[in-house]
Amino acid sequence: MVYVEPAQQAEEQVSVARAIAAKFDASVIGVSAFAIEPDFVAEGVIIQETTTEDIRRMKAELAEKERWFREVVGLPAERVEWRWDVEYPLGFLASEARAADLVVLKSTYRKVDPYHLVDPAGAVLRMGRPTVLVPEHVRELQADRVVIGWKDTREARLAVHDALPFLKQASQVTIVEICASDEQDLARRRVRDVAKHLRGHGVKSETDVRVHMAESDAHQLVRLAKENGADLIVTGAYGHSRLGEWVFGGMTRGLLDEAPFCLMMSH
Repeated sequence: MVYVEPAQQAEEQVSVARAIAAKFDASVIGVSAFAIEPDFVAEGVIIQETTTEDIRRMKAELAEKERWFREVVGLPAERVEWRWDVEYPLGFLASEARAADLVVLKSTYRKVDPYHLVDPAGAVLRMGRPTVLVPEHVRELQADRVVIGWKDTREARLAVHDALPFLKQASQVTIVEICASDEQDLARRRVRDVAKHLRGHGVKSETDVRVHMAESDAHQLVRLAKENGADLIVTGAYGHSRLGEWVFGGMTRGLLDEAPFCLMMSH
């Protein structure tokens, strides 16, 4: 499943969804939605009002988006589905995700617009599905070399399990834990256990333990992934709700801000 913004013109995350579908001989479900913005009233006077004609036009644009979506995906008609509604995008996507194994989203969220856009933090933390987050200007995902950002948590274990289809096809998988200097022995034991678990699923992997440095852990993990020629980092997604807004934790937020390639996250 991939979310398409109503006014979207760039093809990035749709192209990545297409690449994943081709890799696994899967189908693609496109999802899009908009919510009706409340009238803006100042001193008893309506300054901005959404009219019936506005809603009709917006519905027509979403219906037309299906033609664009199917053209970009380029798969046989029976392997492509389009779903849209007049509904808050995040709520609609979280509900429709029940029909998918994997959700693909843009990782950038430059403005707060819950009426047309999906906040990636809200989506990842609510959907209950592994999510591939696609940065700007990325239109392909080979996933031939994959880095796993390991942390001994529930979310990281889910992420490794959810990523197994990708890991089984990868030519190189590296499991990395970044830890305090006095935890290196324990960290080596942990990543060896993960490697052994993956070996039972037919995945050959390497392990690497790094110590916290002056640079952020996210920057260090991205740098290591670049050195390995990876185009996918697999991690758990960490976050919480704050005053009704879903927010990512520091490491997760840092990866979204810094990674020039796709992230696969589970929560």
